Amino acid sequence: MIANNTIRTVRSALKSLMLHKLRSGLTMLGIVFGVFSVIAMLAIGEGASLQAQKQVLELGATNIIIISVKPPAETQQSNSSSRVLQYGLLRSDYDLLIKTIPTVVSAVPIRESQQHVRYLDKEMNSRLVGCTEEYIGMNHLEVERGRFISEQDQVNMLNVAVIAREVADTLFPLSDPIGKSIRVDDNYFKVVGITKDRTASAAIGGSLSGQDYNKDIYIPLRTFFVRLGDLIVARQTGSFSAEQVELNQITLKVDDPEQVIATSEVVRETLEKTHARKKDYAVVVPLELLEQARQIRLLFNAVLGSIAAISLVVGGIGIMNIMLATVTERTREIGVRRALGARQRDITEQFLTETIVLSGTGGVIGVLLGLSTPLAFSVIRSVLKQFLLEGADSSSEAGRIFFEMEPQIAVWSLPLAFGISVGIGIIFGLYPARSAARLDPIEALRHE
Repeated sequence: MIANNTIRTVRSALKSLMLHKLRSGLTMLGIVFGVFSVIAMLAIGEGASLQAQKQVLELGATNIIIISVKPPAETQQSNSSSRVLQYGLLRSDYDLLIKTIPTVVSAVPIRESQQHVRYLDKEMNSRLVGCTEEYIGMNHLEVERGRFISEQDQVNMLNVAVIAREVADTLFPLSDPIGKSIRVDDNYFKVVGITKDRTASAAIGGSLSGQDYNKDIYIPLRTFFVRLGDLIVARQTGSFSAEQVELNQITLKVDDPEQVIATSEVVRETLEKTHARKKDYAVVVPLELLEQARQIRLLFNAVLGSIAAISLVVGGIGIMNIMLATVTERTREIGVRRALGARQRDITEQFLTETIVLSGTGGVIGVLLGLSTPLAFSVIRSVLKQFLLEGADSSSEAGRIFFEMEPQIAVWSLPLAFGISVGIGIIFGLYPARSAARLDPIEALRHE
């Protein structure tokens, strides 16, 4: 009996709404776009957050990254007695860390420098990286052809190099690089391998800058020390500057993820003793950054969801406005129903059902549109990349994140957005329904 009454009430609500198709459709749009915006904004926020977490995870959840940082000007003046600025990590720091911290299972030292590279008449600016054989695994690089730096290369301090794909395409557009020699400064290095393209990493944290691995040249670390040394000299018209850096980065790997935070504190204390107050290094812990990214994700979702929910409230106000107008239009109908024995509860249910049907249908359509967010985002991104960003620097940090990010539909956002749309319909439809139920039957019958 109750089921039959419910079905009859829903049918009556649909019939009443279909009498004014355009008005019902326009009223429903507020709910449709409100639900769509909730799902879409949460999907974009989820995608951006996952992109940030992915970049952090690429650094290694059990890694501790120590980098050399150019000290502030006031520190330079107080600690420098010559024109050569000495700062950053030392080879002795590397030896000290691996010998005194038992939780560290491996360490990868890195020395790098921006260099002008040539082969015959081809030339380009590249990042020269002195590293060990463990570097390739630490940075998720893959060899396309040839091989990577080996331990034998280190021991013998050989002049060999592994070049990135973009370097190979620039210097060797029509020939095979393997076996040929490239010139870096006054030194020649024989190419023994080529690495595959790798997505550039974004800047993470306050100290770790972004890196474009596709313009790198890798040589044995000991070869770097012997051939290029620690001194970097920059000469410009009317000026001269020199910096001495032994290591640009040391990456430590800890055996147990639960020991990462504690080990990072020991690293900071150890380096603080050897570097006094120079402030020429920074310790980056990906595990800490990952936790921060997760917390920001929750905050981001809350903010975006709240902003999008405002449009649902606006849609609810539209429903209330239309239902109040409907009550006025159907005053005589309400009087006839009351005269035939309908109770106030029946009138309330009738109008409340209409608002629920209206908001529920809008919610379903909004959910279906929300599911198309990844496709819509892909189309918009393609249009922007093709037309609006032509000639612009799309390799910037923000541009790279935008073009690499993929919206991720949060499954929980679908029932949440639909539930909110129905709740909005009930809340904003209750007052018009109660107003209709409270009409005096006699006055309602007299209404023209």
